[in-house]
Amino acid sequence: MTTDTPARLLQLLSLLQTPREWPGGELSDRLGVSRRTVRRDIDRLRELGYPVQATKGADGGYRLVAGKAMPPLVLDDEEAVAIAVGLRAGAGHALEGVDEASVRALAKLEQVLPSRLRHRVSTLQAATTPLTSGDGASIAPETLTVMASTVAGHERLRFAYRAKDGVDSRRVVEPYRLVSTGQRWYLVAYDLDRTDWRTFRVDRVSEPFATGARFAPRELPTGSAAEYLRQSMYRRQETYGIDVTFEASASDIAARLPKWLGAPEESGEGRCRLRTTVGDPVEWMAVRLAMAGCEFTVREPEELVRCVRDLGGRLSRAADG
Repeated sequence: MTTDTPARLLQLLSLLQTPREWPGGELSDRLGVSRRTVRRDIDRLRELGYPVQATKGADGGYRLVAGKAMPPLVLDDEEAVAIAVGLRAGAGHALEGVDEASVRALAKLEQVLPSRLRHRVSTLQAATTPLTSGDGASIAPETLTVMASTVAGHERLRFAYRAKDGVDSRRVVEPYRLVSTGQRWYLVAYDLDRTDWRTFRVDRVSEPFATGARFAPRELPTGSAAEYLRQSMYRRQETYGIDVTFEASASDIAARLPKWLGAPEESGEGRCRLRTTVGDPVEWMAVRLAMAGCEFTVREPEELVRCVRDLGGRLSRAADG
Protein backbone atom coordinates (compact mmCIF):
# COMPACT_ATOMS: atom_id res chain seq x y z
CA MET A 1 0.00 0.00 0.00
CA THR A 2 1.33 3.46 -0.99
CA THR A 3 0.59 5.82 1.93
CA ASP A 4 2.66 8.75 0.65
CA THR A 5 0.22 10.92 -1.34
CA PRO A 6 2.73 12.49 -3.82
CA ALA A 7 4.26 9.08 -4.57
CA ARG A 8 0.80 7.57 -5.01
CA LEU A 9 -0.22 10.37 -7.40
CA LEU A 10 2.87 9.73 -9.52
CA GLN A 11 2.12 6.01 -9.58
CA LEU A 12 -1.51 6.71 -10.54
CA LEU A 13 -0.41 9.11 -13.28
CA SER A 14 2.04 6.55 -14.64
CA LEU A 15 -0.78 4.01 -14.92
CA LEU A 16 -3.16 6.47 -16.60
CA GLN A 17 -0.59 7.42 -19.22
CA THR A 18 -0.89 3.89 -20.60
CA PRO A 19 -3.35 4.16 -23.54
CA ARG A 20 -6.24 2.20 -21.99
CA GLU A 21 -9.17 2.67 -19.66
CA TRP A 22 -8.61 1.69 -16.02
CA PRO A 23 -11.58 0.46 -13.95
CA GLY A 24 -11.72 2.09 -10.52
CA GLY A 25 -11.48 -1.27 -8.82
CA GLU A 26 -8.30 -2.19 -10.67
CA LEU A 27 -6.69 1.13 -9.79
CA SER A 28 -7.71 0.60 -6.18
CA ASP A 29 -6.03 -2.81 -6.16
CA ARG A 30 -2.89 -1.55 -7.90
CA LEU A 31 -2.45 1.34 -5.47
CA GLY A 32 -3.61 -0.50 -2.36
CA VAL A 33 -6.15 2.17 -1.42
CA SER A 34 -9.93 2.51 -1.38
CA ARG A 35 -11.96 3.53 -4.43
CA ARG A 36 -12.84 6.74 -2.58
CA THR A 37 -9.14 7.57 -2.29
CA VAL A 38 -8.71 6.85 -6.02
CA ARG A 39 -11.52 9.32 -6.79
CA ARG A 40 -9.87 11.99 -4.62
CA ASP A 41 -6.53 11.39 -6.32
CA ILE A 42 -8.19 11.70 -9.74
CA ASP A 43 -9.60 15.07 -8.66
CA ARG A 44 -6.11 16.18 -7.59
CA LEU A 45 -4.67 15.26 -10.99
CA ARG A 46 -7.41 17.26 -12.70
CA GLU A 47 -6.54 20.27 -10.53
CA LEU A 48 -2.93 19.92 -11.71
CA GLY A 49 -4.06 20.10 -15.35
CA TYR A 50 -4.23 16.44 -16.31
CA PRO A 51 -7.40 15.80 -18.38
CA VAL A 52 -8.69 12.58 -16.79
CA GLN A 53 -11.95 11.36 -18.30
CA ALA A 54 -14.33 9.16 -16.30
CA THR A 55 -17.04 6.87 -17.69
CA LYS A 56 -19.92 5.61 -15.57
CA GLY A 57 -21.48 2.18 -15.34
CA ALA A 58 -20.37 -1.33 -14.48
CA ASP A 59 -17.67 -1.23 -17.17
CA GLY A 60 -16.72 2.38 -16.50
CA GLY A 61 -13.32 3.63 -15.52
CA TYR A 62 -10.71 6.34 -16.02
CA ARG A 63 -8.47 7.29 -18.92
CA LEU A 64 -6.11 10.17 -19.71
CA VAL A 65 -7.20 12.09 -22.81
CA ALA A 66 -5.68 14.85 -24.91
CA GLY A 67 -6.07 18.30 -23.40
CA LYS A 68 -5.48 21.91 -24.40
CA ALA A 69 -2.02 22.00 -22.80
CA MET A 70 0.64 19.36 -22.21
CA PRO A 71 1.20 18.68 -18.50
CA PRO A 72 4.40 16.95 -17.32
CA LEU A 73 4.86 13.33 -18.31
CA VAL A 74 5.81 10.57 -15.93
CA LEU A 75 8.16 7.98 -17.43
CA ASP A 76 9.38 4.71 -16.01
CA ASP A 77 13.04 3.67 -16.36
CA GLU A 78 12.60 1.77 -19.64
CA GLU A 79 10.58 4.57 -21.26
CA ALA A 80 13.09 7.25 -20.25
CA VAL A 81 16.02 5.22 -21.59
CA ALA A 82 14.22 4.50 -24.88
CA ILE A 83 13.40 8.17 -25.48
CA ALA A 84 16.92 9.34 -24.57
CA VAL A 85 18.55 6.78 -26.89
CA GLY A 86 16.25 7.80 -29.74
CA LEU A 87 16.93 11.51 -29.26
CA ARG A 88 20.69 10.94 -28.99
CA ALA A 89 20.73 8.85 -32.16
CA GLY A 90 18.96 11.58 -34.09
CA ALA A 91 20.92 14.44 -32.56
CA GLY A 92 24.25 12.91 -33.60
CA HIS A 93 23.51 13.87 -37.21
CA ALA A 94 21.92 16.99 -38.66
CA LEU A 95 18.96 15.09 -40.03
CA GLU A 96 16.06 16.84 -41.73
CA GLY A 97 13.35 17.35 -39.13
CA VAL A 98 15.61 16.86 -36.11
CA ASP A 99 15.97 20.48 -35.06
CA GLU A 100 16.84 22.51 -31.98
CA ALA A 101 13.60 21.49 -30.23
CA SER A 102 14.73 17.86 -30.24
CA VAL A 103 18.10 18.81 -28.79
CA ARG A 104 16.42 20.91 -26.08
CA ALA A 105 14.22 17.94 -25.19
CA LEU A 106 17.30 15.72 -24.93
CA ALA A 107 19.07 18.28 -22.73
CA LYS A 108 16.09 18.48 -20.37
CA LEU A 109 15.72 14.71 -20.16
CA GLU A 110 19.40 13.99 -19.53
CA GLN A 111 19.52 16.72 -16.88
CA VAL A 112 17.04 14.83 -14.69
CA LEU A 113 18.07 11.25 -15.51
CA PRO A 114 19.59 9.42 -12.53
CA SER A 115 23.23 8.43 -13.05
CA ARG A 116 22.29 4.75 -13.35
CA LEU A 117 19.98 5.55 -16.29
CA ARG A 118 22.51 7.87 -17.95
CA HIS A 119 24.98 4.98 -17.83
CA ARG A 120 22.39 2.66 -19.44
CA VAL A 121 21.73 5.18 -22.22
CA SER A 122 25.45 5.60 -22.97
CA THR A 123 26.06 1.85 -22.89
CA LEU A 124 23.15 1.09 -25.21
CA GLN A 125 24.12 3.76 -27.71
CA ALA A 126 27.76 2.62 -27.74
CA ALA A 127 26.63 -0.93 -28.49
CA THR A 128 24.50 0.03 -31.51
CA THR A 129 25.43 1.32 -34.96
CA PRO A 130 22.90 3.14 -37.17
CA LEU A 131 22.47 1.76 -40.68
CA THR A 132 22.11 5.23 -42.19
CA SER A 133 23.23 8.69 -41.20
CA GLY A 134 23.06 12.24 -42.43
CA ASP A 135 25.36 13.77 -45.04
CA GLY A 136 27.32 15.70 -42.44
CA ALA A 137 29.83 14.63 -39.82
CA SER A 138 28.56 12.90 -36.70
CA ILE A 139 28.51 14.80 -33.39
CA ALA A 140 28.66 13.62 -29.80
CA PRO A 141 25.15 14.18 -28.38
CA GLU A 142 26.74 15.51 -25.19
CA THR A 143 28.15 18.43 -27.19
CA LEU A 144 24.70 19.35 -28.45
CA THR A 145 23.02 19.01 -25.07
CA VAL A 146 25.60 21.26 -23.38
CA MET A 147 25.12 23.86 -26.10
CA ALA A 148 21.32 23.63 -25.97
CA SER A 149 21.39 24.10 -22.20
CA THR A 150 23.51 27.25 -22.45
CA VAL A 151 21.27 28.65 -25.20
CA ALA A 152 18.15 28.08 -23.10
CA GLY A 153 19.74 29.35 -19.89
CA HIS A 154 21.54 32.38 -21.42
CA GLU A 155 24.81 31.01 -20.05
CA ARG A 156 28.26 31.71 -21.47
CA LEU A 157 29.93 28.78 -23.21
CA ARG A 158 33.63 27.90 -23.47
CA PHE A 159 34.99 25.40 -26.00
CA ALA A 160 37.93 24.40 -28.18
CA TYR A 161 37.47 25.01 -31.91
CA ARG A 162 39.34 23.78 -34.97
CA ALA A 163 38.86 26.03 -38.00
CA LYS A 164 38.66 24.89 -41.61
CA ASP A 165 42.40 25.54 -42.07
CA GLY A 166 43.24 23.35 -39.06
CA VAL A 167 44.07 26.21 -36.66
CA ASP A 168 43.02 25.47 -33.07
CA SER A 169 41.66 28.13 -30.74
CA ARG A 170 39.77 28.55 -27.47
CA ARG A 171 36.49 30.45 -27.61
CA VAL A 172 34.21 32.06 -25.02
CA VAL A 173 30.84 32.97 -26.48
CA GLU A 174 27.30 34.00 -25.67
CA PRO A 175 25.34 31.28 -27.50
CA TYR A 176 22.25 32.43 -29.38
CA ARG A 177 20.84 29.48 -31.34
CA LEU A 178 21.66 26.04 -32.72
CA VAL A 179 20.75 25.72 -36.39
CA SER A 180 20.48 22.54 -38.48
CA THR A 181 20.93 22.88 -42.25
CA GLY A 182 19.92 19.28 -42.96
CA GLN A 183 23.62 18.45 -43.44
CA ARG A 184 25.33 19.92 -40.35
CA TRP A 185 24.71 21.59 -37.02
CA TYR A 186 25.90 25.18 -36.50
CA LEU A 187 26.06 27.40 -33.42
CA VAL A 188 25.29 31.09 -33.87
CA ALA A 189 26.92 33.01 -31.02
CA TYR A 190 28.49 36.31 -29.98
CA ASP A 191 32.26 35.81 -29.66
CA LEU A 192 33.45 37.81 -26.64
CA ASP A 193 37.15 37.86 -27.63
CA ARG A 194 36.40 39.05 -31.16
CA THR A 195 33.50 41.29 -30.06
CA ASP A 196 31.37 40.17 -32.99
CA TRP A 197 28.85 37.57 -34.06
CA ARG A 198 30.21 34.26 -35.39
CA THR A 199 28.98 30.89 -36.62
CA PHE A 200 30.67 27.65 -35.56
CA ARG A 201 30.37 24.19 -37.10
CA VAL A 202 29.45 21.99 -34.16
CA ASP A 203 31.40 18.99 -35.49
CA ARG A 204 34.57 21.10 -35.11
CA VAL A 205 33.79 21.90 -31.46
CA SER A 206 35.35 19.95 -28.58
CA GLU A 207 35.40 20.25 -24.79
CA PRO A 208 32.25 22.40 -24.50
CA PHE A 209 31.83 23.77 -20.98
CA ALA A 210 29.00 25.80 -19.49
CA THR A 211 30.74 28.50 -17.43
CA GLY A 212 27.76 29.36 -15.23
CA ALA A 213 28.08 33.08 -16.10
CA ARG A 214 24.72 34.48 -17.19
CA PHE A 215 24.25 37.15 -19.84
CA ALA A 216 21.50 39.31 -21.30
CA PRO A 217 20.86 38.16 -24.90
CA ARG A 218 22.04 40.59 -27.57
CA GLU A 219 20.02 41.52 -30.62
CA LEU A 220 21.10 39.53 -33.68
CA PRO A 221 21.74 41.83 -36.70
CA THR A 222 19.55 39.79 -39.06
CA GLY A 223 16.85 38.98 -36.50
CA SER A 224 16.92 35.29 -37.46
CA ALA A 225 19.67 32.82 -36.66
CA ALA A 226 18.92 30.84 -39.83
CA GLU A 227 19.22 33.99 -41.96
CA TYR A 228 22.45 35.01 -40.23
CA LEU A 229 23.91 31.56 -40.92
CA ARG A 230 22.84 31.70 -44.56
CA GLN A 231 24.48 35.10 -45.07
CA SER A 232 27.61 33.97 -43.20
CA MET A 233 27.98 30.86 -45.35
CA TYR A 234 27.52 32.79 -48.57
CA ARG A 235 30.15 35.33 -47.58
CA ARG A 236 32.70 32.51 -47.21
CA GLN A 237 32.08 30.64 -50.45
CA GLU A 238 31.21 31.11 -54.08
CA THR A 239 27.52 30.98 -54.74
CA TYR A 240 25.37 30.67 -57.83
CA GLY A 241 21.71 31.03 -58.64
CA ILE A 242 19.61 28.08 -59.77
CA ASP A 243 16.34 28.10 -61.71
CA VAL A 244 14.52 24.76 -61.89
CA THR A 245 11.01 23.80 -63.00
CA PHE A 246 9.43 20.66 -61.51
CA GLU A 247 6.52 18.67 -62.90
CA ALA A 248 4.84 18.61 -59.49
CA SER A 249 3.05 20.97 -57.13
CA ALA A 250 4.95 23.43 -54.95
CA SER A 251 3.74 21.68 -51.79
CA ASP A 252 5.00 18.29 -53.01
CA ILE A 253 8.44 19.64 -53.92
CA ALA A 254 8.72 21.63 -50.68
CA ALA A 255 8.18 18.36 -48.77
CA ARG A 256 10.86 16.52 -50.80
CA LEU A 257 13.67 19.10 -50.76
CA PRO A 258 15.59 20.56 -47.79
CA LYS A 259 13.97 23.69 -46.37
CA TRP A 260 17.20 25.67 -46.72
CA LEU A 261 16.81 25.55 -50.51
CA GLY A 262 13.85 27.86 -50.18
CA ALA A 263 10.20 27.64 -51.12
CA PRO A 264 9.17 26.80 -54.72
CA GLU A 265 6.41 28.80 -56.40
CA GLU A 266 3.45 27.48 -58.37
CA SER A 267 3.99 28.15 -62.08
CA GLY A 268 1.01 26.50 -63.74
CA GLU A 269 -1.14 23.43 -63.47
CA GLY A 270 0.88 20.64 -61.86
CA ARG A 271 4.14 22.60 -62.04
CA CYS A 272 6.30 24.71 -59.78
CA ARG A 273 9.49 26.73 -60.07
CA LEU A 274 12.42 27.03 -57.68
CA ARG A 275 14.71 30.05 -57.93
CA THR A 276 17.30 30.40 -55.20
CA THR A 277 20.98 30.93 -54.44
CA VAL A 278 23.17 28.05 -53.28
CA GLY A 279 26.82 27.38 -52.55
CA ASP A 280 26.95 23.59 -52.84
CA PRO A 281 28.93 21.83 -55.60
CA VAL A 282 26.88 21.45 -58.79
CA GLU A 283 27.45 17.67 -58.71
CA TRP A 284 25.76 17.42 -55.31
CA MET A 285 22.96 19.74 -56.42
CA ALA A 286 22.28 17.61 -59.51
CA VAL A 287 21.87 14.51 -57.38
CA ARG A 288 19.69 16.34 -54.82
CA LEU A 289 17.34 17.61 -57.53
CA ALA A 290 17.04 14.11 -58.98
CA MET A 291 16.03 12.84 -55.55
CA ALA A 292 12.87 14.97 -55.73
CA GLY A 293 11.34 11.99 -57.54
CA CYS A 294 9.70 13.75 -60.49
CA GLU A 295 10.49 15.22 -63.92
CA PHE A 296 12.34 18.53 -63.77
CA THR A 297 14.08 21.01 -66.09
CA VAL A 298 17.15 23.03 -65.12
CA ARG A 299 17.12 26.51 -66.66
CA GLU A 300 20.16 27.98 -64.93
CA PRO A 301 23.11 27.89 -64.47
CA GLU A 302 24.69 26.29 -67.52
CA GLU A 303 27.18 24.37 -65.34
CA LEU A 304 24.28 22.66 -63.55
CA VAL A 305 22.56 21.94 -66.86
CA ARG A 306 25.69 20.16 -68.13
CA CYS A 307 26.11 18.29 -64.86
CA VAL A 308 22.52 17.00 -64.91
CA ARG A 309 22.93 15.95 -68.55
CA ASP A 310 26.17 14.08 -67.78
CA LEU A 311 24.65 12.44 -64.72
CA GLY A 312 21.63 11.30 -66.71
CA GLY A 313 23.89 9.80 -69.35
CA ARG A 314 25.98 7.90 -66.82
CA LEU A 315 22.88 6.53 -65.09
CA SER A 316 21.38 5.43 -68.41
CA ARG A 317 24.58 3.67 -69.44
CA ALA A 318 24.80 1.99 -66.04
CA ALA A 319 21.23 0.69 -66.42
CA ASP A 320 21.86 -0.54 -70.00
CA GLY A 321 25.08 -2.24 -68.97
